[in-house]
Amino acid sequence: MNFKNTGTIQQVKDGVVFAEGLSDVGYNETVLIKTNEGAVKGLALNLDEDLVGIVVLGNYLKVKEGDLVETHGTLLSINVDERILGKTVDALGNLYNSSEPACPNGKPMPLEKLAPGVLDRTNVSVPLQTGILAIDATIPIGRGQRELIIGDRQTGKSAICVDTIINQKGKDVYCIYVSVGQKNAKLAQTISQLEKAEALKYTTVVCANAADPASMQYIATYAGCAIGEYFAQQGKNALVIYDDLTKHAWAYRELSLLLRRPPGREAYPGDIFYIHSKLLERALQFNKELGGGTLTALPIVETQAGDLSAYIPTNIISITDGQIFLDKDTFNMGQRPAVDIGASVSRVGGDAQVRTMKQVAGKLKLELAQYRELKAFSQFGSDLDEETKKKLDRGARLMETLKQDQSEPLSLEDQVLLILSITEGVLDQQEVAKTKEVTERLLSTLKESRETVILAVTEKRKLTEQEINKIKKEMEGIVH
Repeated sequence: MNFKNTGTIQQVKDGVVFAEGLSDVGYNETVLIKTNEGAVKGLALNLDEDLVGIVVLGNYLKVKEGDLVETHGTLLSINVDERILGKTVDALGNLYNSSEPACPNGKPMPLEKLAPGVLDRTNVSVPLQTGILAIDATIPIGRGQRELIIGDRQTGKSAICVDTIINQKGKDVYCIYVSVGQKNAKLAQTISQLEKAEALKYTTVVCANAADPASMQYIATYAGCAIGEYFAQQGKNALVIYDDLTKHAWAYRELSLLLRRPPGREAYPGDIFYIHSKLLERALQFNKELGGGTLTALPIVETQAGDLSAYIPTNIISITDGQIFLDKDTFNMGQRPAVDIGASVSRVGGDAQVRTMKQVAGKLKLELAQYRELKAFSQFGSDLDEETKKKLDRGARLMETLKQDQSEPLSLEDQVLLILSITEGVLDQQEVAKTKEVTERLLSTLKESRETVILAVTEKRKLTEQEINKIKKEMEGIVH
């Protein structure tokens, strides 16, 4: 046995051990701790002069002082193949609550790797439809994009992501849902929703819940990314949801403080930006030479009292290609999803938006902006002219149209038809309270118009003036 590659445990702390004698170990290298109850994996994260700080991956209660540590010169990786779909796994690629690997003969995918360079990538150009009208029309997401979902607790962040997974049914997108620091009950509820919608067939759930060690919560996001990369490297499309990176940052802060790294702002270590950027930079659209696969990342971040300027939110906003901000007040007023379109942005989505949607959504954004402006203004004065009242009424109907029930994603043609019903003034004479009832009747009755829109979408073209007039006429015939 080579002395350079073995050492002994000197100190044991909460999920972290310090070993001496590992003079040949590298940063982020996997080590094996030999305990009386079997071997336990560890990750070398601190390389001091005398001691090596190791994060224990798994049950750290087995580890005792004096236990032997071995290095094998390998980086942490998990085995992945198609069989991982439909399964719930832990951060080491084992079936959850089991030591049995999900894909014993799968391809080893490293958890840590350099993000592909600029030459390996190409522009994001294909839309990733969420099925949520407020997002697909105004803050569109493209395949290969990194779009942050941000908001306070209980504002529907996870619901948006679960609906996005459900909407990928039949669209050739493999989904990975990473649960970090969540309660078991919440995760069970999410899995149940996916199962009910038959979305588990193309989804893998990676979980490191609140009861799991901080080390597993820290590496879970990288495990989810590695699974997504497996599909992207094969020229397929993958979507990874990190729920959520606030708890991931807490887990890393805990490990760093136990490893005696000096705390910085809000007690986070100095490299907290780096651990999130190296994760999110791996989202991309590969160029044609490399198969054209995509890896889309939807990280979730929790804010306190809507404070976007806190340390972790600003870090991740600066890494991503835009954010969808969910507002607590809007949510409490009954607007679901509670997307604050004014504070949300997609920096590449317009390039990836379907031409037909881009054509009709332009008017929608303008109507929304006018409504927000006039609503704020109308609170200060009671005497409003007829034109302003009309715009406020139309805006109120638009907000009603943007309301959407959970687990009921809309098809692209339905979204286009709904936008046209507002922007073409079809619903102007209807009561605001009956907007949802009328729009549901429209969608279930329209036949010719739906076929016209489907044709425009598949041919990747805009709707002509005649087609829009024809659609308007058919709508008016149903509504009036």
